[in-house]
Amino acid sequence: MPNKPLTLRDYARRVQRAMAWLAAHPGREPRLEELAAAAAFSPCHFHRIYRLLAGETPVETVARQRLSLAAAALLKSRMPVAGVAKAAGYGSAAAFTRAFRAQFGLPPAAYRAQGGIAPVRPITATSEESRMFEVTIREQKEMRLAVLPHSGPYDTIAARFDELGALATGHGLEDEATRWIGLYWDDPQTVPAAQLRSAAGFSLPKDAEPPAPARLTEIPALTVAALRFKGPYAELEAAYTWLYREWLPQSGREPADHPAMEHYLNDCRSLPPAEWLTDILLPLK
Repeated sequence: MPNKPLTLRDYARRVQRAMAWLAAHPGREPRLEELAAAAAFSPCHFHRIYRLLAGETPVETVARQRLSLAAAALLKSRMPVAGVAKAAGYGSAAAFTRAFRAQFGLPPAAYRAQGGIAPVRPITATSEESRMFEVTIREQKEMRLAVLPHSGPYDTIAARFDELGALATGHGLEDEATRWIGLYWDDPQTVPAAQLRSAAGFSLPKDAEPPAPARLTEIPALTVAALRFKGPYAELEAAYTWLYREWLPQSGREPADHPAMEHYLNDCRSLPPAEWLTDILLPLK
């Protein structure tokens, strides 16, 4: 009989290839035969294996990624809602509006008009907005991460995390202590989107090796400013602006020579975007 752990790890690598195919073809409706071929599985069994390792169906993966990208487009571009719907792969603005409302709790036009679910506003001398975020300075222990590098818009890194999730499940590396971490080297307001550098990662158990094609990255012990953000990932950039523009100059601290990180605290697949929790970690000298 085949060794079950080795077989599961092989399945994980093959499902990761199917996820990479999805990420490389964002505007196409995936066909079962194409995804199964990318993973080298029989079409008869592909969906069951994918769901086992991904925790959702390919259709659910695509819908979640597309709606997240659409939310970012609504906030960061002037593209008409119909254009955002088309870019997200929806056949009509009405279908897109129904799907978006179901996921985010309000229609696309209203989401854009109010600047997201929980818009970030600048601090004024008389406002209480400085209390809108919880920022704490803490010591971050060293971490060993399995990472997949990502080049391009930060909004598209979700595909790398989906691939990592399949690899972690297939290799038995995820447990209650696992931390899901994003690393971000560049400022998306100044660096061209195609040149942005980032990486998706998860913490490895002691002495465990990263599952291929993920690679090992060791994060040293750091002092960090941690900003707790609640809401869609598409709205995180406004929190970064607040952190760098308002909190950092008033803190008397300086950033260290290490990329900013994001620690994702709950499961975006099982909760609505309004409930997603993220700690933005700014390394300090």
